[in-house]
Amino acid sequence: MTPRLGFLGTGWIGRHRMAALAGTGLAEIVAVAEPDDTGAAEALALAPGARRVDGLDALLAADIDAVVIATPSAAHAQQSIAALEAGKAVFCQKPLGRTGPEVAAVIKAAEKADRLLGVDLSYRHTAGVAAIRPLLEGGALGHVFGVDVTFHNAWGPDKPWFYDPALSGGGCVVDLGVHLIDLALWSLGWPEVVHVESHLYAKGAPLADPARQVEDYAVATLELAGGTVARLACSWGLQAGREAVIAAEFYGTEGGASLRNVNGSFYDLRAERHHHIRAEPLAEPPDDWGGRAAVDWLARLARGARFDPDARHLETVAQVIDRIYGR
Repeated sequence: MTPRLGFLGTGWIGRHRMAALAGTGLAEIVAVAEPDDTGAAEALALAPGARRVDGLDALLAADIDAVVIATPSAAHAQQSIAALEAGKAVFCQKPLGRTGPEVAAVIKAAEKADRLLGVDLSYRHTAGVAAIRPLLEGGALGHVFGVDVTFHNAWGPDKPWFYDPALSGGGCVVDLGVHLIDLALWSLGWPEVVHVESHLYAKGAPLADPARQVEDYAVATLELAGGTVARLACSWGLQAGREAVIAAEFYGTEGGASLRNVNGSFYDLRAERHHHIRAEPLAEPPDDWGGRAAVDWLARLARGARFDPDARHLETVAQVIDRIYGR
């Protein structure tokens, strides 16, 4: 099967994912729905055989098998459900929904339609995580009792809707923390989250009115079944001394492992295995990992994959985010 793809939203990240998917040769890109003329023109340059259409309804009517969604967060759940109900597979940017119930509704639609649902949780697909996860699965680190996950973006988003809780669903936790929570729980095999404690800040003060303001700094502690504790920290605009601080660190009774960004980079990641005070390299940059989640989804789609029950874990992550927000 050669899937026929339609793209809904072709800003920077939409075009990046389009280039990654086009480069596989596994799909035909047939239609693009993008209101911005410049963004549409750049997307059509990547897929010369595609045509531009006006909005989601026209995209769904364009004889496609699947939709790739890269629009603002407020629209993700509604657009994904519409595509699934029309019988299309979906690959969506994170977050899939602003709240747990929104995400649950998308998963229900995917299961009912029996269509493949993917979300761009890209850190799963880095070379570093590919080297670390077998150590966790095989017990090489012993009992993993501690996990620290961190994502500080010293810039923060440049679009106003990110700062409107009605549109975004929250601040740095739903934007960056979604990656951290997914990576920690997925790497550990989805243990139950038995307790959540969190502290949210905006402009250096405790978040006072989450209906009108989003957090730009957050710390949370997740107590997991089996005796593991995971600590999360994320932020926008932090005085970090570098562009970004990104890390996933696993501490076990027989050793440790870490994924850390290099020199403040958003893209260059180094993985190491820790033997007390000695570090063993596992993976080094360069590693072109940004489009791999989308490529993995497309490869499964091309093989005929339909609804994947593992998609239900997307709701698990969303529920943890809701608990961090106290909702």
